[in-house]
Amino acid sequence: MAMASDGSGVRGIYKRFKPHILMFLTQIGYTFLYPITKASFNHGFNPYVYITYRHIVGGLAMFPFAYFLERKERPKLTIALFGEIFILSLLGVGLTLNMYFASLRYTSPTFVSSMTNTLASLTFVLAIALRLEKLDVRNPRGVAKVLGTLISLAGVMAMTLYKGSVLRNLWHPLIRIQGSTEAIHESWVKGSILAVASCITWSIFYIMQAYTLKRYPAQLSLTAWMNFIGATQSAAFTILVEHKAAAWTVGFNIDLCSIIYSGVVCSGLIVFSQLSVTKERGPVFVTMFNPLSTLLVAVLAYFVLGEKLYVGSVAGGAVVIFGLYLLLWGKEGDQEAQIKPEEAYLTY
Repeated sequence: MAMASDGSGVRGIYKRFKPHILMFLTQIGYTFLYPITKASFNHGFNPYVYITYRHIVGGLAMFPFAYFLERKERPKLTIALFGEIFILSLLGVGLTLNMYFASLRYTSPTFVSSMTNTLASLTFVLAIALRLEKLDVRNPRGVAKVLGTLISLAGVMAMTLYKGSVLRNLWHPLIRIQGSTEAIHESWVKGSILAVASCITWSIFYIMQAYTLKRYPAQLSLTAWMNFIGATQSAAFTILVEHKAAAWTVGFNIDLCSIIYSGVVCSGLIVFSQLSVTKERGPVFVTMFNPLSTLLVAVLAYFVLGEKLYVGSVAGGAVVIFGLYLLLWGKEGDQEAQIKPEEAYLTY
């Protein structure tokens, strides 16, 4: 009896914290994407071609699982539903990622990083406006949501905009990435507009997932569809802006590694995990872990790549973690309300 009780207790803890674990693992996955894509782009790989190939690989990786595991539960794909998935793919892939990489050419990685880390705050505001997120400022947990979002945003801004003194590297770089990633500062205004637009479409993408999952709950199939449709949209865009056939050639080098890793892990497994957590906890829960990747990338770049780490990044990272803790504590109130709907109704 004691062993059975212990087993059920462990399962209960795992079930409760499964979304947290998945979202933390997704940020680790995105962290390793940074050095791989950086090396690939430094090698001369076209970012728009990369996006296209990445999602083709992601679709191919998820297709067998979607076909066999969701054969019975996959809803019929109507024209209206296909149109909805097409728009979802356009928001998440065709528009967002291409505008994101285009903005890097005209501004700087620091600026774009600070913009993309506002996703959690932007999604939080949109979710409240669309009543996907509950907020009661008279409740301490509601206040924690607001404060946690603002504090995390402040920490991210500190990491990206404030440097401070440089911390001395403890050892020589374990990995050296050759090349240069300097932006082509042709038009800062154009780049700023593209960065802001990509954040808006990215946030709407997360919000729209919550609605689409209600009509198409087959998460593996939805991941595969978004990859294939997004790859087609990205290919059409790439053909318009890239006229050299040689840009589509991929050798057995870092370019191929970046395509396979980002396709299987990021566009496949991570998107599927995000869809699962969105269905269970909502889009705000998914995006509020995004600032962790900025912190993890800074740590990876310092200890492995030998890049400079500033006091501002360390201080900002501590603030991000504190804000994330507050937000998580606030979100736990929503989970308790789902477990005890009668009590939630009485205290409403």
